[in-house]
Amino acid sequence: MNKMNKSSNTVWHHATVTRARREALHGHKSVILWFTGLSGSGKSTLAHAVEERLHQRGCSTFVLDGDNVRHGLCADLGFSDRDRVENIRRIGELGKLMTEAGVITLTAFISPFRADRKAARRLVPHGDFLEIYCQCSLEKCEQRDVKGLYRRARAGEIPHFTGISSPYEIPDAPELVVDTQEQTLQQSVDLVLALLLARGIIGNEQ
Repeated sequence: MNKMNKSSNTVWHHATVTRARREALHGHKSVILWFTGLSGSGKSTLAHAVEERLHQRGCSTFVLDGDNVRHGLCADLGFSDRDRVENIRRIGELGKLMTEAGVITLTAFISPFRADRKAARRLVPHGDFLEIYCQCSLEKCEQRDVKGLYRRARAGEIPHFTGISSPYEIPDAPELVVDTQEQTLQQSVDLVLALLLARGIIGNEQ
């Protein structure tokens, strides 16, 4: 995270409504669920399915989806390595703010580089960042290819495409690995909910 351009004239304002008070109001702890994996690995599908289950439990949630964020917050960024780093930096900072708001934030981004994911993790206290690796082979992701992106990348129409012309660095120590190639969506959601229960983010009766 480059702080060289940070203004020296800004001071952090401490609110009277604290994160703890917001969490108490919501009835659960806040956390960042960071879904990562290749395009087509099921990140967005899983994140939204988990959010649906949490919403049904009365939890305060929000999904930060890769495509959606690039329509606004990151509309000025491309897909070069430098822009990818900045994209994830912004999402990490946004996730940090939403954690302070007492919300369970689910992010669905390829986020291909370990260093960027680790930098996002360092923004929040230990235990507030749960990395969930959506494990799916490149071959299977290409078979799905709902948007036709792999086909276009193979044809050279999309530069810097992760898995084809740009690398994806598999997480070295994620909190959870979900085999989205072999497991059903329901099974995958259950694994994420079990993780949240085990970590005390949500309770059994929520």
